Amino acid sequence: MIFKERVSLVTGASQGIGEAIAEELGREGATVVLVDIQKEKLDQVAERLSAAGIKAIPFEADVSDSARVTRVVEEVISSLGRIDHLINNAGITRDTLLLRMKEEEWDLVLQINLKGAFNFCRAALKSMFNARYGRIVNIASVVGLMGNVGQTNYAASKAGLIGFSKSLAREVAPRGITVNCVAPGYIATPMTEKLPEEVKKAFLDIIPMKRFGLPVEVARVVKFLCSDDAAYITGQVISVNGGMYM
Repeated sequence: MIFKERVSLVTGASQGIGEAIAEELGREGATVVLVDIQKEKLDQVAERLSAAGIKAIPFEADVSDSARVTRVVEEVISSLGRIDHLINNAGITRDTLLLRMKEEEWDLVLQINLKGAFNFCRAALKSMFNARYGRIVNIASVVGLMGNVGQTNYAASKAGLIGFSKSLAREVAPRGITVNCVAPGYIATPMTEKLPEEVKKAFLDIIPMKRFGLPVEVARVVKFLCSDDAAYITGQVISVNGGMYM
């Protein structure tokens, strides 16, 4: 197991890609810290992973609440001694055309998708600096690279996350910390399942592989970026999109 004695913190871990990432890292021996605002779902994931022999610790938190994020990180470091891997996956959508978009719909998406990553990176970096080791993986999106109608807020948050990651990668590289992005395309998750059938078909038509991705296919790329095999990779965006955007 390549992550034995490592601690991995995953936000947005109550379902979909975040849940798959937590399981993938946990199966490699990591203690996984599960963070989400949906407490009931989060507890269910923690119970399922624990039953599979994975040490999983749930923390209910709103990632946009900087004070709460700081407390979570402090508790994790106090009880487990370290955070080796930080996976900023928490994200939401509030899709509508810009002309119809309410200011609160813009603000909320940026608060969760972008400020949430800022909050956790800032809180966790001191420990990583002291250890001279760390792996940060931020989950961006194909939409942050290509744009999409009705998603100006979401695209802005994910494009911002990419720029944030590249800048942070330059800042922390001398301390043995890598920062990378994974940009999923259309992945079959509870969030994408809510899309209308005509929207799903339109996406399928532009994916050369003619299928939607699976959460585990994203999780395996995250696992690689957290491993020692990826020690010389930083500031990169790895797309997992079936050729949807090249």
